[in-house]
Amino acid sequence: MILAVLEVQDGALKKISYEVLTAARAADEALAAGGVAALVMGPGAVQAAQGVPASAAHEVLCAEGDTLSAYAGQAYAQAVLAGAEAASAQVIVFGATAFGRDIAPRVAAARSAGLLMDVTELFAQEGCLAARRPVYAGKALAEVQAAGPQAVAAVRPNAFAAQAQGGPAAPARALAVEVDPASVRARVREVRREAAGRAELSEADVVVAGGRGLKEPANFGLVEDLADALGAAVGATRAVVDAGWRPHHEQVGQTGKTVSPALYFAVGISGAVQHLAGMSSSRTIVAINRDAEAPIFKIADYGIVGDALEILPKLTEEVRRAKS
Repeated sequence: MILAVLEVQDGALKKISYEVLTAARAADEALAAGGVAALVMGPGAVQAAQGVPASAAHEVLCAEGDTLSAYAGQAYAQAVLAGAEAASAQVIVFGATAFGRDIAPRVAAARSAGLLMDVTELFAQEGCLAARRPVYAGKALAEVQAAGPQAVAAVRPNAFAAQAQGGPAAPARALAVEVDPASVRARVREVRREAAGRAELSEADVVVAGGRGLKEPANFGLVEDLADALGAAVGATRAVVDAGWRPHHEQVGQTGKTVSPALYFAVGISGAVQHLAGMSSSRTIVAINRDAEAPIFKIADYGIVGDALEILPKLTEEVRRAKS
């Protein structure tokens, strides 16, 4: 059995959850594992379970309660372990989000299972789960394989097509989870949301990112205008974040977030290898830079050589005109 660990926000499944269901079905078909069960946890789990189609999972386990009312990595990991036992699952699939990156290693360690992180493809090899994942800033793909039947995988956002929504909901049942309060050593006390209506960076289909080529913080308003016109997320380089121009949650790169959108705008970004490590797997890359020799143009599908401060307003205007 494959257990798909889904993410919930405001009583609804997040986009990554449907991608995890797709990945779990791929693992099930490769291993002939006997089906897919889904797990939803925390506030709103029962409501969110109604969004899991019967075509994606044969059942949904719902874990709620006081111990899961606020996010705590240790508590949620124990809930996943309980879900895996209830579903008799040998393989557990997460999204490689902040949530999955926190919990997947805990679960893998507890089960002495192979851990396959940030994967873009799942398949069987020698009877075990195997995967491909980008390495060396996306310049190569590595094949990794679990050493035994127990495996935990975390799939890169946007690497798997989201499972089709709609249709009858999969049957749901409550999952009782006992968490030792002494084992919970850290809890989330506050959640700060991004600007209303703007896509979440790690899950966005379109990202508009800016670098030091924008010259000053105020010019990031041009990036935000284009992002709003496209319904995109806003990203930034480490240099911009370190300078205090943008918040850390917008940082893309080796020490920030890894994104794989369908369309990535690199505005005023030279293309340092640390930044490429976080976005080079984007399907289409558009670079805007006044330096024709900037490294970013080597990986860009489309390049515009010129002043971003002049180009962005015109590009935003054309996008709005095309959408009107």
